[in-house]
Amino acid sequence: MEVSDELGIAQSVISRLWQRFQDDGNVSRRYSTGRPRVTTPNEDRYLAVTAKRNRRSTASDLSRQLSSTTGTCYHQENIIERHRYSGAGVLVWGIIILGSRTDLHVQIGTMTRHIYRDVILEQHVRLFRGAMGAQFVFMDENARPHRANIVRECLQSEDITRMDWPAFSPDVNPVQHVWDMLGRRVAARQPPPTCLPELWRALLIEWCNMPQDQIDN
Repeated sequence: MEVSDELGIAQSVISRLWQRFQDDGNVSRRYSTGRPRVTTPNEDRYLAVTAKRNRRSTASDLSRQLSSTTGTCYHQENIIERHRYSGAGVLVWGIIILGSRTDLHVQIGTMTRHIYRDVILEQHVRLFRGAMGAQFVFMDENARPHRANIVRECLQSEDITRMDWPAFSPDVNPVQHVWDMLGRRVAARQPPPTCLPELWRALLIEWCNMPQDQIDN
């Protein structure tokens, strides 16, 4: 601890160097062959998660999404501008099916189990199921409000069959591709939305203008 305090270096680093000295007799950085890595382990994990969420992403897509961090080479293709907003969040919900879709529901704030039951299920899913008939199978994700007891009871009372979706499935929910496409369309608007009402309107407009064949694919 005295060495760590004196040099201002973390104790874990001191311990690792001491162990290396005992093993090799020196504390110099080990030689490694090959091209130096440009990305950090954290960025590698980010790229892996992003690629799993959207398996259609190309290397160029991932490069554009990679936020630059300290130590990253500042190549233009690796930089994307972000505007952070710490106010109320916006959630979107909709049903997609081959050849059709429901209206988009825009939720300001947190989605609770009661909102999910009273608004999403009662006002959207139940009516869509009635139009589709008994062959309708409902698929959602494993968000906590979706798995609440009152939600399960509502689905059972309306005779709505829900598809099981493993919590750690390697497959991406198909609707995630649609949300990605919607987000890209909203982000490309000029001028971009600058407040919640503008974002609300932009989401509804782009949802209506999104070609059905792109959703089907």
